[in-house]
Amino acid sequence: MTTASTLRQRWLTGHGPIVHRDETAARVEALVARLIADGRVADEATAYSLLAAADRLGCVAMNVVAHMTYARRIDLSGAVLSAEDFKPTPEGHTGGSLNMVQAFVGYLLANALTGSTRGWIMGQGHCVAAIEAVNALTGDVSPAQRGRYDHSAEGLSRLCADFYSYAIDAQGLPAVPLGSHAGPNTVGAVSEGGYLGFAELQYIHMPLPGESLVAFLSDGAFEEQRGPDWAPRWWRAQDSGFAVPVMILNGRRIEQRTQIMQEGGAQWLAEDVRHNGFDPVIVDGHDPAAIAWAIIEAEDTLRVLAADPDRRYPAPLPYVIAETEKGFGFPGAGSNAAHNLPLGGNPHIDVAMRELFNESAAALFVAPAELAAALAAFATHAAQQRPLESAHPMAHRHPAAPRLPEPRWEMPGSEGSAMTALDQWFVEFAKANPELRMRIGNPDELASNKMGGTLALLKHRVNEPEPGVPEDLHGAIITALNEEAVAAAALGNKGGLNLIVSYEAFAVKMLGLMRQEIIFSRHQRQVGQTAGWLSVPLIVTSHTWENAKNEQSHQDPTIGEALLGEMSDTSRVLFPVDGNTAAAALRDVYAGRGQLACLIVSKRDVENRFDAESAQRLIRDGAAHLIGDPAKAEVQLIALGAYQLDEAIKAQQHLAELDRCACVTVILEPGRLRIPRDAMEAEFVDDDATVNALFPPGLPRVILTHTRPEPMLGILRRIDSGPARTHALGYISRGGTFDVAGMLFANRCTWAHAVDAAATVAGWNREALLDHAQRAALDGTGKPGDLLSP
Repeated sequence: MTTASTLRQRWLTGHGPIVHRDETAARVEALVARLIADGRVADEATAYSLLAAADRLGCVAMNVVAHMTYARRIDLSGAVLSAEDFKPTPEGHTGGSLNMVQAFVGYLLANALTGSTRGWIMGQGHCVAAIEAVNALTGDVSPAQRGRYDHSAEGLSRLCADFYSYAIDAQGLPAVPLGSHAGPNTVGAVSEGGYLGFAELQYIHMPLPGESLVAFLSDGAFEEQRGPDWAPRWWRAQDSGFAVPVMILNGRRIEQRTQIMQEGGAQWLAEDVRHNGFDPVIVDGHDPAAIAWAIIEAEDTLRVLAADPDRRYPAPLPYVIAETEKGFGFPGAGSNAAHNLPLGGNPHIDVAMRELFNESAAALFVAPAELAAALAAFATHAAQQRPLESAHPMAHRHPAAPRLPEPRWEMPGSEGSAMTALDQWFVEFAKANPELRMRIGNPDELASNKMGGTLALLKHRVNEPEPGVPEDLHGAIITALNEEAVAAAALGNKGGLNLIVSYEAFAVKMLGLMRQEIIFSRHQRQVGQTAGWLSVPLIVTSHTWENAKNEQSHQDPTIGEALLGEMSDTSRVLFPVDGNTAAAALRDVYAGRGQLACLIVSKRDVENRFDAESAQRLIRDGAAHLIGDPAKAEVQLIALGAYQLDEAIKAQQHLAELDRCACVTVILEPGRLRIPRDAMEAEFVDDDATVNALFPPGLPRVILTHTRPEPMLGILRRIDSGPARTHALGYISRGGTFDVAGMLFANRCTWAHAVDAAATVAGWNREALLDHAQRAALDGTGKPGDLLSP
């Protein structure tokens, strides 16, 4: 029988390039003793068997990663590969993936040593080869990967061949369950990690109480995004689980050293994060045991913090700095070349590079029997009665359906702010769902955006509340003048209820984060893994038309236009026109799952024009008639947005006084009317019968849109009869310090411009519809004031 001391010595000896520093050995020995004393590990033999197995799993996984970049197959017997075994065009983010192997194996080791399955998120999604290699070896793979990738030579060779194979099926979808970044077939992944810096912003908001998360962070992303250093500002023991950041400090971006390395490396970073409220520890990033030790120690520290009734905030949160070289374990480590293709040439055609690759693979070799024993050592889940890592709760969020109060419907004809109506409904919504953790992402000015009730109820989260201000130590409103950071708070909280509120112009800064979430959720649906988290609304107000006074930087409809470019079944964009339609729209969003929705809402008082029944019909179809009958109309005036609806109604009334019959139709959700781009979107959009009933074919139309006219015409191609019969008015990128009327005039969006456009598409004489002064104003030779009222 192998003794514990023999197993300990076997681990201390290391394997291949993995060696154990004296500091790591001392830390691990103390940890093993404590785990045994706590009853979390049975004995030393069990612990050191796992530790030695981690070295071997790490070496094999690094070898697989290198093969994924360069080779078509892998030989687990250690035989050298020949020229034809290599890819003609190698590809991969090799260096970072090699580093992530040690980190991910360290995470698995921590789980096995403590009998606890933690969640994980990886900010550097291009390092997915590490995750896929380890998952294939351990057998924790997705349904689409099962039977295709495993720890056999055939399964691992298929993994290598599929990586960057660019395979595509007849539908234009990936033909292999493997991509260049983390995806829905990367079991346990919750984010693509394609936009550096966003995992850093989200991770602290992800775990619910009782859960633990390990967040693998990128030193390149450290200089990408402000906000990760605010994590101690937001963590609270009462409503937050444990989150352990592990910074993979490999020192290089794509072309040069990271700023951290230029400033002084690990010690400089430790001092920097210490100033921001963290309690850092530096460990050997080459060694999975060192990373496992750090994860367990950090979590135990958090457990002590959470149990301390006298703790103060911000609490000193652990921060693990795993110091390594980019591409450790393979030639080119520590150089710029390590990022992508660390060898100096292609082994497929270069004999010297082929020999170098085979030598490096030999240094990572693990005998098949040793590998089998290592994998068996890690197969602890059944004995420990814990889920596989792929089943960690953050990857499978499905909160209970929220209670959705009936809105306080306003009487048609009354006036009020749509934002006030939203605020009133949201307060009732929050009160109705106290069991769901709330996060409100707010860059600033929640009260001035007329959500004062929400602010009073949920309050800004701060460490030291200011008397007389709606602040609280446990507030649910995450406020910072950083759009990405506050949006990440909501998007990270997938176990609860969320809301993001922003100025329209500044919400554009959230676009990358929003798009990453949309894409990942959509890809999950494509492989049959529909996301179960409750849909997240982004309310943008103080928008283009009502921000006329604040110069053109504040006049930007880009966010809605950009989100309409994504698939409308997952990325919803809605244009409420009054309080009732706003409340109905927000209520409908929260009834969905796995969607992001942008609501573009006016905060100034407008007339309530839709009653409860018609507002809900508008939600159902995405459009509804407000005035007149399109079957009898000579022209159809279509409005997207509250200010556009005002101008459309003025135009309709002006035409009616001249015995011209126009109807007014409101489009709330243009994505419901688009030409579907695939089968999933086809299930979401309106059918032809609904579209034709709302927009009779051949009827001349004038579209007044909150957005730029050209992108909206593209979305509404199904109702566009061509330039002779359809004309669109909208934002034409003109602005300044104006009032609302001036903003409308500058962008040729007034009622008079709508009448003039109607004359064009209907074949009417404009001189019969507009007087000389009005025509002169339209033509740029008169006074804008002549168009102030019809």
